[in-house]
Amino acid sequence: MEDALAVRRVDRLGMVLVAGGLLAAASMPFIIVKANRIAAGKPQLLTQLLAQPVALALLILLVATALAALFLRNQLVRLGIATLAIALLIITLGLVSTAATPAGSTVARITPGGSFWVLLAVIGLVISDALVKLQLTPWLRVASLALYAAILGVILKSGLLDNLSIMKEYANNADKFWNEALGHVFLSLGSVAIAIVLALPLGIFCYWQPRLRAVVLRGLSLVQTIPSLALFGILMLPLGYIATHVPFAAAIGIQGIGTAPALVALVIYSLLPIVANTVVGLAGVDPSVRDAAAGMGLTRRQILTGIDLPLAFPVILTGIRIVLVQAIGLVTVAALIGGGGFGLFIFQGIGQTANDLVLLGAVPTVFLAFSSAVILDAVIDSIRGQSA
Repeated sequence: MEDALAVRRVDRLGMVLVAGGLLAAASMPFIIVKANRIAAGKPQLLTQLLAQPVALALLILLVATALAALFLRNQLVRLGIATLAIALLIITLGLVSTAATPAGSTVARITPGGSFWVLLAVIGLVISDALVKLQLTPWLRVASLALYAAILGVILKSGLLDNLSIMKEYANNADKFWNEALGHVFLSLGSVAIAIVLALPLGIFCYWQPRLRAVVLRGLSLVQTIPSLALFGILMLPLGYIATHVPFAAAIGIQGIGTAPALVALVIYSLLPIVANTVVGLAGVDPSVRDAAAGMGLTRRQILTGIDLPLAFPVILTGIRIVLVQAIGLVTVAALIGGGGFGLFIFQGIGQTANDLVLLGAVPTVFLAFSSAVILDAVIDSIRGQSA
């Protein structure tokens, strides 16, 4: 009986995370040392790096984090230990990569191994679990995101990670990186902004006209079934025709390849979630509130703008959140048709068998999508909290 109670006292999520972290640390390399960019690498486990004091300190802190994840109920202390662990994990990666780089070598590459990424994910989940259990207010969640981004920014600014291969790829492509970053943000936010302008009235119209609602939603659902790359290809033909036969269209940048088909495809993909959530949000408004407003003499337009849309806004914003995260991911595929963005590095890396170039495109894409989701979730929860 006592044994059974003891097992129940152990955090079940913590058990899964600790098991995953242990398995990764024991079987997967912490770093991979390569003589050059495309050479086969020499993997090194974390246990093979324990001669370095920082690696030993990391191991001790990882054990403390595992015990905290399993047994500690004080979420604030748990969060503090995990935050120290994730900071030391990244610092350790930088210091061991510096130690592993041959003196004077400009072609050697040190890549983070599988155990680094798994440990990063495991500690990140321990932090997320602690933040959820602390039940932070929406804007404290955004402040937490800013704090962890600031910690990462300080480590990057210090130069500790400069010997990592991903940072060498960044140094070689710094100007191009920021140009593509701007292009990625422009395509993501621009497509979502255009989709909002188109989908919001369409959603209101669908709500007012139930007979057309099913037709419109089915049509948009059908578009969602088309693979993104196929849709990009389909749009190349009509846009190329328009660019050839309409000089004004070509003058403003519409072409068969490039940003134009990418933007059009992203807008089309973004319509369904916003239209559907607008319909659901408006349908969720209490009819008695509308009746009361009509009884006070408000017109249909006044009821829509003053009652319906404000009450439906959190649901509509949830659709916009889905669309924004989806768009940030899809822009990477647009690089295949000349749309630019971080996908350019991903596909160049795949073509050159350079995994670090792939990471240079993938890591900021994930960070952008994650940050957008956290911020919009906070906005939605904040609005719901005010209206509750």
